[in-house]
Amino acid sequence: MYKAVRARMRALVRRVRAARGDAGMVTSEYAMGIVAAVAFAVVLYKVVTSGEVSEELQAIVKRALDARM
Repeated sequence: MYKAVRARMRALVRRVRAARGDAGMVTSEYAMGIVAAVAFAVVLYKVVTSGEVSEELQAIVKRALDARM
């Protein structure tokens, strides 16, 4: 009886561990993801606030506001 219960418990533990697998990121992966997101945001901010892009965005907004409906 003891061996049967122990075998079932081992099987249950194996199934739980297998199901858990790589279901999520670990702390280091979260950190790398955050660093990548911040780097992308900084690059995007620099591009959007650059002179040429800023002028183009302002021109688009002005054209949209001046459009007849």
